[in-house]
Formats: sequence, structure tokens, C-alpha cells
Amino acid sequence: IDDIVSNNPKVVEDYKQGKEKALGFFVGQVMKATKGQANPSVVNKLLRERLGRE
Repeated sequence: IDDIVSNNPKVVEDYKQGKEKALGFFVGQVMKATKGQANPSVVNKLLRERLGRE
């Protein structure tokens, strides 16, 4: 998750400006990186925590 967030600063900025679709982009990237093995609910929660503290 950290790598995906670090490599997409523009999308992080979009999310911080209230664009919820940016979160969907990150969830999609994590699912792609894990070949669909990640639990989307957990990924969503972790991303919200990660993006909230930046």
C-alpha cells in the first residue's frame, strides 16, 4: 500500500480534495498488485488510515 500511495502523489492530492473515486483507484491498484488476493474491505480501511495521516 505504501508503494502505491508513494508512486501516485497526484491521486493522493485528489483524495485529500474530496474525490472519493481516488480511493477506488488505490483499491484497484492494490487488488492488481495482489492478483485479487487482498480483501477489498481491509484494503479500503488501510488506505483510509494511510491517507488520513499524510
